[in-house]
Amino acid sequence: MRSELEAIVGEFESARDRLHALAQRVPDERWTQRPDPARWSIAECIAHLNLTSTAYLPLLRDGIVRAQGSKDQARARYRRDPIGWLLWKVAGPPVRLRVKTTPPFVPAAADPPGQLIAEFDRLQTAQVTVTRDADGLPVDRIKIASPFDARLKYSLYAALTILPRHQHRHLWQAERVW
Repeated sequence: MRSELEAIVGEFESARDRLHALAQRVPDERWTQRPDPARWSIAECIAHLNLTSTAYLPLLRDGIVRAQGSKDQARARYRRDPIGWLLWKVAGPPVRLRVKTTPPFVPAAADPPGQLIAEFDRLQTAQVTVTRDADGLPVDRIKIASPFDARLKYSLYAALTILPRHQHRHLWQAERVW
């Protein structure tokens, strides 16, 4: 697998490990406690990540199918497009720029920690599979529309780099709650 994609898989796996380490440290009853009424609890952070992954997976899978049917060849090195780079830059921790999420991605209620973690793990496995499926495809030439705002379009490769970075942002936030 190409090194750029291996790095993405590593970031997904690191996020999973980080969540499991947090779950071992934090008692279940603390998962729903907010540090401030305007901030999310640990459970809400993880629920938000699950909502995000659920929304992205069909877009990623469709992008892979389009890349497989593309006549373009994969470049020697994948690159993010300008919009994808900007979103990647602001998506990671530490949080320097707070962005209010759109209503479909605000968790309405949080499931118990075990369910949230099981869903996160299931979605991580699916995202890793999609990332592996991208190997050798021109994924930096295939555009997808953001599920947060359909006016924002960026490459499938950029989306693959943004997702684990976004996860680490909210895991950082969840760790700060604890």
